[in-house]
Amino acid sequence: MVDASAEGPIVVFLGPTLRLAEAERVLDAIYVQPAAQGDILLAAHAYHPRAMVLIDGQFEDRPAVRHKEILWAMAQGIVVIGAASMGALRAAELNEFGMIGVGLIYRWYRRWRMAPDDAVAVLTGPPELGFIPLTHSLVDLQRTFTKLARQNFLIAAERDVLTEIARNTNFRERRFEAIMRDAGYREERVNELYHHLVGQKRLDALLALRNARILVNRDRKGFARSAWVATNTFVRDLEAGGIDSKLVNSYKLNS
Repeated sequence: MVDASAEGPIVVFLGPTLRLAEAERVLDAIYVQPAAQGDILLAAHAYHPRAMVLIDGQFEDRPAVRHKEILWAMAQGIVVIGAASMGALRAAELNEFGMIGVGLIYRWYRRWRMAPDDAVAVLTGPPELGFIPLTHSLVDLQRTFTKLARQNFLIAAERDVLTEIARNTNFRERRFEAIMRDAGYREERVNELYHHLVGQKRLDALLALRNARILVNRDRKGFARSAWVATNTFVRDLEAGGIDSKLVNSYKLNS
């Protein structure tokens, strides 16, 4: 049974956004792989956490983490924080239901509700290598080009051209070097500007981890558990993914 007690651990869903060793130096928590459909439900039963921090999520080989299971977790008294990548996207979508969002990317998604989901997506290596990022996210590239323009490494027209190329490039192929070369920049210039690359996703993830305990303690003081009802579609999705749908009903609500 899930028992989201004050003594429970914090579970963090982490992948390409931040290296595990760096994350562990910031927050003592249980770190698990990027969340896919059903993983929040399984992690709740496995670890009995008082809070979860959703940073990275899966979305190609496995169905993405469902809004409904995040709502289920919060209905159990589990504080759920989102930032940086899939976490920022889900937090923006579920903010009004009690999910806590952290960071610039979260605020961007809240302001621009129709912003593309793939703005935070990257191609990654296999789980065995820790989901190493092989490309750059659109949001990181946009922040980089803006920074380069502000520091007079680029003029506004160059920034706009590079941003447009990045937007029109599939997330599986978005790499700073490739985009710069497509725009006609010489290799020396590409290498020079690469050192100014902005890792906004990483910065937001670190911010969420640094503030996790404060946010959890603050949120639990005035926590109002919401009602949660399993829909037929949600149950069927779980069963199609090989997850025991009975788990949604085998929990213990805290008094």
